Amino acid sequence: MDKAQFEAMLKEKGIILSPEQLRQFDLYFQLLVEWNEKMNLTSITDEKDVYLKHFYDSISAAFYFDFTKPLTICDVGAGAGFPSLPIKICFPNLKVSIVDSLQKRINFLTHLTEQLGLTNVSLYHDRAETFGKNKLHRESYDVVTARAVARLSVLSELCIPLVKQNGNFIAMKASSAQDELENGKKAIQVLGGKVKDIKSFELPIEQSERSIIIIEKQKSTPNKYPRKPGTPNKLPLE
Repeated sequence: MDKAQFEAMLKEKGIILSPEQLRQFDLYFQLLVEWNEKMNLTSITDEKDVYLKHFYDSISAAFYFDFTKPLTICDVGAGAGFPSLPIKICFPNLKVSIVDSLQKRINFLTHLTEQLGLTNVSLYHDRAETFGKNKLHRESYDVVTARAVARLSVLSELCIPLVKQNGNFIAMKASSAQDELENGKKAIQVLGGKVKDIKSFELPIEQSERSIIIIEKQKSTPNKYPRKPGTPNKLPLE
């Protein structure tokens, strides 16, 4: 996906990028590749692939969820800033928090957000399990996002505790979404969520399958969750 296709395909979806937003994406790509030489941020470094598999893929959540409102968003395990920062570039009104367990990635994101001139972005070096217990953040976000971090039963325990009641957890998945949903049903229910919507589509050009699972937080998460670091992964709620 070249830059012209990226701009045109987003326009088709009603997302019209200004010259400044296009400049931000260009700089994002350049900084990603530059920093990737000294630390492992992504295996995808070809410009067309980054625009398709990172930028466009991240923004695809906005095809099925309204980000035009002034929402607070927490992105769990964002790595190099996906999906929250491409969404933030498109919708500057968003207030974004990113939590990641690796300080090196936080250093990259700090530099990136400064260079892109992004405001209302907060970065936290923490494990999702301990972050979800923090009273300042627990049940305080309108939307929590995660993209391909872990299977849904595990992700739910890391993310749903951070969502405020009536807020939403958006899990971005590849082709295994249906199986993961089956195995994640118990976790979603125990943690206070309910599956509101599942949208499946093909990523353009390469036609790989994608699914966006939107889970609404209907009741408060029991205090025992998330469990201590490592436990959700070792003993998922299935």
